[in-house]
This record gives sequence, C-alpha cells and structure tokens, in this order.
Amino acid sequence: MLHDKPYVDKAPREVYASLLSSGIYHCSVSTMYRLLRKTDDRRNQLNPRTYARPELLATRPNQVWSWDITKLKAEDKWCYYYLYVIMDIYSRYVVGWCIAYKEDSEIAKELILDACLKNNIKPGQLTIHADRGSSMTSKLVSQLLIDLDVSKTHSRPHVSNDNCYSEAQFKTLKYRPDFPDRFANLQIAKEFCVEFFDWYNVEHHHSGIAMLTPETVHYGKADEVIAKRQAVLDLQYAARPERFVNKAPKHPTLPKAVYINQPADISTEQPATGANV
Repeated sequence: MLHDKPYVDKAPREVYASLLSSGIYHCSVSTMYRLLRKTDDRRNQLNPRTYARPELLATRPNQVWSWDITKLKAEDKWCYYYLYVIMDIYSRYVVGWCIAYKEDSEIAKELILDACLKNNIKPGQLTIHADRGSSMTSKLVSQLLIDLDVSKTHSRPHVSNDNCYSEAQFKTLKYRPDFPDRFANLQIAKEFCVEFFDWYNVEHHHSGIAMLTPETVHYGKADEVIAKRQAVLDLQYAARPERFVNKAPKHPTLPKAVYINQPADISTEQPATGANV
C-alpha cells in the first residue's frame, strides 16, 4: 500500500492520519518506517537546491559593494530598529546607511539608488552583493539594479563567510565600548550611527587596508598618505638604525585585490580575508 497510489508520495505520518480518518488502521507510523527501510524509498523527494559559490573581485573602489541589514534593540522588549548598511569591499568605506522601523524593500531600493547617485556609478561598473533576505531578493530591488545596469550576487544560505565584510562591520559596530544594549527611540539610534559612521569612515584605521582609513582609500589618497608615513620611517631609520632589526622599516601597501571567496587557483601578494575591518 505504501508503494501504491495515492500514498506513494506521502510521508508515513500523512498516510497514517489519512487512513485513520477513514476508519482504517494497519500499523503504527514506526512500523511503516521500518517496512520502508527494508526497501528502496519510494517517494519522489525534492532534490536539495545547490547554490553557486559567489566569487567576487575588487581592485579599486566602487567595483563591489556589500550590503546587509542588522537589528538594533529598542527599549520595548521584542522591538527593534533596522539598520541598513552598504559598504565598498575594497576601501571598506560605508557608501550608504539608514535606520527604519522595519525591513522593507522600498527602503532598500531608495538607499541603493541614493548611494549609486552619490558615487556616480556608471552602467556596468558595479556589482552589489547581499545575503538572501526578503529585501535583498525582492522584485523592487532586482528591478532597480536592472535599470541601473548593476550586477547582483547573493550569499549561499547559512554561509556567513559569503558576506564577511558586512558581518565584520556589524561586529565592529556592536563591540564598540559605547554601544548601548538598547536604544530609547529611533532618533537616538540615528544619532549614535551618525557618530559611529563618521568615525568608521574618517578616523578608524583598518589593518586590512594598510592601516589607512576608508575615506583615504575610497577617494584615492592612499599613495600620498603612505608616502608621508614612509618618509617618517626613513628618517627614524637614518637617525637610529639600531632600533630596527635586520632591515629598514617599510610601510605596508594596499592589497592589489580584494575578494569575496578567492578562487583556489588564484594567489595575490596580499589577499584580503574580509576579517580585518
């Protein structure tokens, strides 16, 4: 009976309940499973969907952006504010953010459009990466990206490393000493984030980008700042070479390439891991 219609594609519990409702009892659910284990499983199971591993490369700002949404606790229990953040993965510069009472595709659409306009994004220039939240995969956002000629990619389900830059940036936010456990209202949350992102973009020195600030890298000032720092190191070495072991100090350079999931057959001098934010 388990292999015949109409029960061939039903789970044993469904078969058991259907028969019992019709006044029929043959055996228990566990017995049905035991009988099925003795034979090949007869059900047409849905094959697990496979998702492509996203592999993205950025060699300069405004090539690849990563965006995500995180919750900020409100004062009332089980209430949250939703922080939307778009980050350039090469420079680590936050190109756009906003806070709202809910996660909404219309809000995401407006934020992405505003960030693209402010950064003068040209058709075919940019790829935007996100996870698979409802706002990220919505028709509104997808249609906007088509209209702007912006490519999009998505993380695999339950693989946080596929969106490591956004995840790490949220960790930096929430591990700040002054990050509150809860925000009294939306305005206070906005004021906190204004101060945080000003610091993050302009003052925070990232180990993943040669201890420069995101603003310095994003707006093409990295070479100038590195040269100035190197001049200081050279003077110190000339004056007191004994302070340095074996060789003259050299300022780190910017990574030549930044990846989300670097391909195994590609190596760079300074690959980015996504962990250093």
